[in-house]
Amino acid sequence: MTATPEATEAAPTIVLVGHGMVGQRFLEALAERGLTATHRVVVLCEEPRPAYDRVALTSYFSGKTPEDLSMTDMEFIKDHGIELYVGDPAVSVDREARQVTAESGQVFAYDALVLATGSYPFVPQVPNKDAAGCFVYRTIEDLLAIEEYAQTKATTGAVVGGGLLGLEAAGALKGLGVEAHIVEFAPRLMPVQVDDGGGAALLRTIENMGLTVHTGVGTQEIVVDADGAVTGMKLSDGSELATDMVVFSAGVRPRDQLARDCGLTVGERGGITVDEQCRTVADPHVFAIGECALASDGRVYGLVAPGYEQAETVAATIASDEAAFIGADLSTKLKLLGVDVASFGDAHGTADDCLDVVYSDSRAGLYKKLVIGRDGTLLGGILVGDADAYGTLKAFTGSVPPVSPESLVLPAGAGGPAQLGPSALPDEAVVCSCHNVTKGTIRGAVTEHSCTTVPEVKKCTKAGTGCGSCVKVLGQLVTAELEASGVEVDKGLCGCFSQTREELYEIVLALRINTYQDLLDRYGREGARGGDGCEICKPAVGSIIASLAPTIGASGYVLDGEQAALQDSNDHFLANIQKNGSYSVVPRIAGGEITPEGLIVIGEIARDFGLYTKITGGQRIDMFGARVEQLPLIWARLVDAGFESGHAYGKSLRTVKSCVGQTWCRYGVQDSVRMAIDLELRYRGLRSPHKLKSAVSGCQRECAEAQSKDFGVIATANGWNLYVGGNGGATPRHADLLAQDLSDAELIRLIDRFLMFYIRTADRLERTSVWLERIPGGLDHVRDVVVEDSLGICEELESLMAAHVANYRDEWSETINDPEKLARFVSFVNAPDTPDPVVGFVPERDQIKPDLPLLTIGHRPLEGSAQR
Repeated sequence: MTATPEATEAAPTIVLVGHGMVGQRFLEALAERGLTATHRVVVLCEEPRPAYDRVALTSYFSGKTPEDLSMTDMEFIKDHGIELYVGDPAVSVDREARQVTAESGQVFAYDALVLATGSYPFVPQVPNKDAAGCFVYRTIEDLLAIEEYAQTKATTGAVVGGGLLGLEAAGALKGLGVEAHIVEFAPRLMPVQVDDGGGAALLRTIENMGLTVHTGVGTQEIVVDADGAVTGMKLSDGSELATDMVVFSAGVRPRDQLARDCGLTVGERGGITVDEQCRTVADPHVFAIGECALASDGRVYGLVAPGYEQAETVAATIASDEAAFIGADLSTKLKLLGVDVASFGDAHGTADDCLDVVYSDSRAGLYKKLVIGRDGTLLGGILVGDADAYGTLKAFTGSVPPVSPESLVLPAGAGGPAQLGPSALPDEAVVCSCHNVTKGTIRGAVTEHSCTTVPEVKKCTKAGTGCGSCVKVLGQLVTAELEASGVEVDKGLCGCFSQTREELYEIVLALRINTYQDLLDRYGREGARGGDGCEICKPAVGSIIASLAPTIGASGYVLDGEQAALQDSNDHFLANIQKNGSYSVVPRIAGGEITPEGLIVIGEIARDFGLYTKITGGQRIDMFGARVEQLPLIWARLVDAGFESGHAYGKSLRTVKSCVGQTWCRYGVQDSVRMAIDLELRYRGLRSPHKLKSAVSGCQRECAEAQSKDFGVIATANGWNLYVGGNGGATPRHADLLAQDLSDAELIRLIDRFLMFYIRTADRLERTSVWLERIPGGLDHVRDVVVEDSLGICEELESLMAAHVANYRDEWSETINDPEKLARFVSFVNAPDTPDPVVGFVPERDQIKPDLPLLTIGHRPLEGSAQR
């Protein structure tokens, strides 16, 4: 039901000042209680855009647009009759008359006023803090300004503050091509969330990323030139840091000036003082929520989850329901520069007579600490580098886990007991802290409300719809509850196939099925047979057929016939599409070894086509910015010079990285370059469930970082050690030792077996690291199969690999010699040879930004919101 204009004339009015994440949650809570149908709701938003995900702000630099970050559904605003004014903040409040005046001059009477003004960045009072080149890191507009300055006027940047936003800001600067420094006054990074051990692990990892960290020092002065632009910083230890720009990210302060001006009570250190209903102590008609509110427990909460709870409390109070906000969980799980960091409960061990259980692996950047009471109660903890167990551990906080504390921090393969699963949690354990959803509520959604999928449970309970850190645990609980209820859980690959990927692999191999359509027609679900399939199973089956092509009589070339229709956008053009719509070109440089002539060819191509070049982490040269119709022209020259596809676009082997080994290095004990080249040429083009990366180090000093790869090799005086199951992806994992002191022949034989066993049994899009932890028996089982041949399949695994090696064909060599295949490489169907001269190509889509006034209509509500 939506309020009509006639009904709203006499309807009580709720005015919301501020439209951030918490403000938007308040609007949703009003709608859920039907208050938008009985009240006029006015929103005054200071920023030039509606609410967006400030937690994910840094993802803008990873290709997200401001529109991607938006949390505001304009249909929701319109359907609920909400008047949303953007770029028109409240400037004064007359509490006696119960009126709010906006910057545009409009005056709104209110029955309930909700202040959600958030916080502002704290900037130290240092000389020249407002100089050209100084920024804060808080809003999308801040990011746009930082991006423009970094791209045009800066080569070095310094971030003041080593907390959450400070590290994200430093990562953003690095991503913009700026040399980044972090200056933190505390003796460690993220001092609020982690202890000294966690800070040290985080420091090592971040420094390995190329960021320079200065801890234990403060900023004394910003140095500027004659034009007033930043040229450096003076630090408290007397040193100076040369920098072109400074980003302040040293914390935030409550935005309570509007409340101060109208006589509301504020705390000694800021924050609008409220009671348990989030009602201001000075005025029963005014509420405050989020980072501007000083809660009844004397704390200003800087996390989104407590703000959501406060928003729901106020909505319930206005609806005359009983509700109270008496404090909130301060647990956090973050991913900073790709590194998991989490803390929960009494993370710093402030409780009397508590004990610490610590696991630390400085080489892998892992640090895990649990704080345990004398009676075994889990009080809190810190996780750095691997936070997979965060959801389960946080839910057990305050209780005695059913297994020993040591087993909760030891990684898989380290000899500890099996990891504790979420099914062992008590019903009262909070699984989703954003919306305070317990395990019992999730179970009830399955058993009482007939929810059978995670999306259904999300909709029913709101669990997993906040920060998202609980989604993995949520899925495990839903599956466990369905199985416990006797419901057969569908583990099929997708809606087209009831079989798993592993089962489909066995069917294809055993019956020599060599087309997707044949497999779908014979083994697809009822209703899917004879159809076209879906975007899940088509590339998955395409990968299976490609990996088994020589054995089952199929073409291994991914653009042949039916195979071409199974590929995603990257394989479809044999190149990686970039965020601006152009493509990258990555020729294979086996082992990182390249001739001067090869370097010259790549340089000439990059120059002639105007491509950006970058040395990758896998020791190759990446060329960015090619249009689709240019790809065959570029590759014709590369193939003519002896290069072949590097498969950067495929779920296949990417690179085998190497150090220089015994040929050049005085520490080298084996020829790592030769071995890396042999391995890369052997496994090139091998299609697999996910991408594969490898490395070979010539000694135990590990310069090639082999233990972070899907399969890594380290030289010893007696041969080679083989490590498997490592990766540096979304959840970094240290590889496990599979076998040691191997000869060349033994090493290759075990890698052959390992890779084919992985390809045979892994799920769709499952990295070796995840597969190794999921597969029953883990590393021990894989060792039994691959090394000891416990299943008697090693001969078959070796023959499958031998068939791949014998039948390998370079995809780009095949493509440029086939006119029919070349026909697909066009930007426009009506201009196949050259791009339409009328169409202009720009370097970055996001650089074209509309004038901000186009987002608003003067002082009227944003288009799509209610018109009163």
